[in-house]
Amino acid sequence: MARRHDPERRQRIIDAAIRVVGRAGLAGLSHRTVAAEADVPLGSTTYHFATLDDLLVAALRQANEGFAKVLASHGDLASPDADLPAGLAALLGEWLAGDRTGVELEYELYLAALRRPALRPVAAEWADEVTALLAPHTDPATAKALVALMDGICLQVLLTDTPYDETHTRETLTRLLAPPGA
Repeated sequence: MARRHDPERRQRIIDAAIRVVGRAGLAGLSHRTVAAEADVPLGSTTYHFATLDDLLVAALRQANEGFAKVLASHGDLASPDADLPAGLAALLGEWLAGDRTGVELEYELYLAALRRPALRPVAAEWADEVTALLAPHTDPATAKALVALMDGICLQVLLTDTPYDETHTRETLTRLLAPPGA
């Protein structure tokens, strides 16, 4: 049945794109596969997203919200006296123990920016947002280094199928946050 007024259609298309990439990878993404997944006419996908890159930007932006929301919602990290290494190590553990498909999808979209320049600003937004959330606990350069280290740890866990080691992560984050010469 055709829907004349469908204010949620754009969001359904984004959600469908995320499901398609989660199931079939970026290679399986097309306007046609997304339209079928969203149960909308093909023209709707191209109306809302002229190119696949436009659709990927929207999907990446939505996927990026996940980790930043989890980080922002961790009240124990909001305190200036927080044990930042322990809190971040626990947070990564929660993140990686959650829906593995969702975490893999986020990284697949994030890494797609290597080949799709249109995605690079969105990938940078994510890093900047997480850095800004961490900056009150340390200086901006160290906050950037924390984001890079956490990214690297997540990628290693995802790519090598090794279990996440919270103790090792906490110790590594502690070393990064140690004052020079300590």
